Amino acid sequence: MGVLLTTLEFLASFLLIFLLGFVSVIVLEAYRRRHNNAHVEAPAMFEDPESLKQVPCPDIVDPAEKYLSLIIPAYNEEYRLPGTLNETLNYLQQRAANDKSFSYEVVIVDDGSKDGTKRVAFDYVKKYGVDNVRVILLGKNHGKGEAIRKGMLHSRGELLLMLDADGATKVTDLEKLEKQIHAIASKDYHPGDSAAGEATFRISDIPIVAFGSRAHLEEKALATRKWYRNFLMKGFHLVVLLAAGPGIRDTQCGFKMFTRSAARKLFTNIRLKRWCFDVEIVFLCKWFGIPMLEISVNWSEIPGSKVNPLSIPNMLWELALMSVGYRTRIWKINS
Repeated sequence: MGVLLTTLEFLASFLLIFLLGFVSVIVLEAYRRRHNNAHVEAPAMFEDPESLKQVPCPDIVDPAEKYLSLIIPAYNEEYRLPGTLNETLNYLQQRAANDKSFSYEVVIVDDGSKDGTKRVAFDYVKKYGVDNVRVILLGKNHGKGEAIRKGMLHSRGELLLMLDADGATKVTDLEKLEKQIHAIASKDYHPGDSAAGEATFRISDIPIVAFGSRAHLEEKALATRKWYRNFLMKGFHLVVLLAAGPGIRDTQCGFKMFTRSAARKLFTNIRLKRWCFDVEIVFLCKWFGIPMLEISVNWSEIPGSKVNPLSIPNMLWELALMSVGYRTRIWKINS
């Protein structure tokens, strides 16, 4: 009898969570559609701090103008951002000096910071020029997912890399992701294919995503973390597996590279604004049949993480919304 009651209680809890998620998805989708219909956004603009002139933002549907775009979301990163930008721009400048065909841009998305992040970011625009370093100001805090989405939608690269402002992953590791994307694209490319668009090979036209991964460091992490953090991590991995399915062991590493074609498909559909947008990327990649590569990268834990135990309920709620939204087809996917 006790087992039966426990089972019934579990089923009742599951049903309640599903119903709450279902109602929430309907309400949020209705709000999103009403908001989109009621407000036509003005064209996004960059500001040139030297001339104080407005520079029109490109759109992800436009042809690529640069080879590589690096998108850095930043929320209250006044102190950690300079080290990351110095390392990143030194690498990019050196590579551009050695390869005249290499072009780049760094897009910093200030997600409503309350400290001096905006000032720091514009200092680098002044130093390197608005063609190479650009800043998007979101005004208020929306979440990492929304900051990355905005940066991706207004970037000019054939390849687009998202990386965290704390510099936890070495920027030179982007070459690992880049190399594997080129290898897969070369195999899939055949002159005249609609996927390529034209007889000349262009990496931007073939949808591929490369996930930087810390999965190879998991054994060491398990040995050094406290038991409850390992428990939460394992539990989160299980929920991610149920929500998005297998394929990527480390969905949460903030170091991912997209071809322009892949970014166009994914970031015009992304709805989750905070921590679990990475899981939504995996789900959408499977939906579109976009090849996903998982590549080990060097990673070190940097003090000042924004993730805390209070983030866990929000993550689980986002995963529940995603699962209900897509599986009930309330969340439409635009091709």
